[in-house]
Amino acid sequence: MNKPPTDIDNLVTTLLPSLSKSLSENFNIFRVMHQGTHEKQLSNIFAWLLTVDGTHGLEDKFQQTFITRVNGRVHSDNHLPPTGYRVVQEVDTRTGEDIDGDESMDIADIFLWRSDAALVIENYGTSDGHGHSYHRYLAHGTARGRAAVVVLLCHRHEAHLQKDGWELATVVTYSEVLSDLKAQVESDSAWRREHPEQLFFINQMYQHFVKGPEAVNVTDQVSFIKSMCETGESARYGYRPRDRANQEFADLVAEHARKQFEESRLTLAKVKDRLRSFARSVLVEQVNSVLEYGRIEKIVTRFVGQWEWCVELQRADSQPTIFLEFGPTAVVENARAEEAIADPDYSQVFVTLRDPETDGIARIAQTEVSLAEVIAGVTRDDSRLRDAVLSIERRPTCQAGAGPR
Repeated sequence: MNKPPTDIDNLVTTLLPSLSKSLSENFNIFRVMHQGTHEKQLSNIFAWLLTVDGTHGLEDKFQQTFITRVNGRVHSDNHLPPTGYRVVQEVDTRTGEDIDGDESMDIADIFLWRSDAALVIENYGTSDGHGHSYHRYLAHGTARGRAAVVVLLCHRHEAHLQKDGWELATVVTYSEVLSDLKAQVESDSAWRREHPEQLFFINQMYQHFVKGPEAVNVTDQVSFIKSMCETGESARYGYRPRDRANQEFADLVAEHARKQFEESRLTLAKVKDRLRSFARSVLVEQVNSVLEYGRIEKIVTRFVGQWEWCVELQRADSQPTIFLEFGPTAVVENARAEEAIADPDYSQVFVTLRDPETDGIARIAQTEVSLAEVIAGVTRDDSRLRDAVLSIERRPTCQAGAGPR
């Protein structure tokens, strides 16, 4: 393959708008409800699908599909019966001796069993036993002479993570079983007619865990192609084999995006530190030399999370607090303001005024001071932040902001 351009950071920055638009505009119920981000949530869904009399209306079809997939990974002598299993969740796999020995609980996520066979399933994002005992799982499955298989049900198969016996487990991915399920329901027109809600749910699950986010429309795809061409990455469209080219490009972009995100967080912290320092050493004196009432008494940086990127100017005489805000916090405040700034430039510092009635914001304004200037150091004779603070303090309050801070 040709050597890729060295300015990958520029590529990531250029592609980010189209990629983020694809992620934000593509509706999916799992994203909206933040479901599937924890193994217990997904275990509940898979246990529901595996249950023969579940409200999905599939009867034992998914159970058969799942066990057929498992049987395809084990030696033919160890094939399990394709159906007839009861489904239990959160099963403690300890034996009586373990319990007597005060061993800590070892919980299998899903347990399928019948008198002569069992599947002990550990559900996790990667093919990793993450501290559970493979041998204990297997012993629990084979109790009372049953044939048994220990299964790692996962999003990603990463063989190097399988150790301490888990390299012997049968690995099945979400993509595989959900693709099997989707093919199954697509071939059953009667079930689709009778179960439209379940069909919607399964399609959403398939979209989220198998296909992933897609571009919104052709316009976004063209924008992506344009960015690839303008950043010198268009040669990748000719690389072979395609699967390898796709993965290499995805890994490259992901690594540089991770680096940029980490470094941007450090940059935000640097802006906050220097803005706080300027406020304490210069801005307080600048503002208080003009004000006779409601002078700044204290500089505070107490907020975290989405409110973290601000410097609080607390004032005397019960006057409302003024905030210097930037980056993510400015985005949140502008969205909450009754009179939002129509075309904000988030490379600049913003100033907001607290609403004493709602504890939200009464006003927001964009200053002429950039984040880059704050990092470089605003000089003592620079009065732009002072003027912005005085301007928002003196304007009459005509509306309240939304919601408490």
